[in-house]
Amino acid sequence: MPEASSNTTPAPKKTTSDRGTKFRSRTAALKLTPTAVLRLRALMESDSGPKLIRVGVRNKGCAGMSYHLEYISPKEAGRFDERVKQDGVEVLIDSKALFSIIGSEMDWQEDRLSAKFVFNNPNVKEACGCGESFLT
Repeated sequence: MPEASSNTTPAPKKTTSDRGTKFRSRTAALKLTPTAVLRLRALMESDSGPKLIRVGVRNKGCAGMSYHLEYISPKEAGRFDERVKQDGVEVLIDSKALFSIIGSEMDWQEDRLSAKFVFNNPNVKEACGCGESFLT
């Protein structure tokens, strides 16, 4: 009978809550660049009242889908919307758009002619020439 090796690596430890439920850390569905965090923070502080920004997609453009951002109140947050918290900023991802957005990076870019949020999405299979729409 072969001997068991004593040089085995221990399994990673799991975090346990007060009720005994085990949690594993997971990566965020959407990453925010430092410039996006600064811009989102400025947008959140500019108007009165509590609000969130929800990221979604809409059918639009020649490639099929386009990113859509909207202000919502905390009461309007969908039950299954994904919450992304990073550096003191919270963004929601519309549950219907999650599979199109997951793994993306949200950035804020400014130049002489425009200022906009830009998404670097590894799931994009096709994009239109102007960059306004994409297909996953």
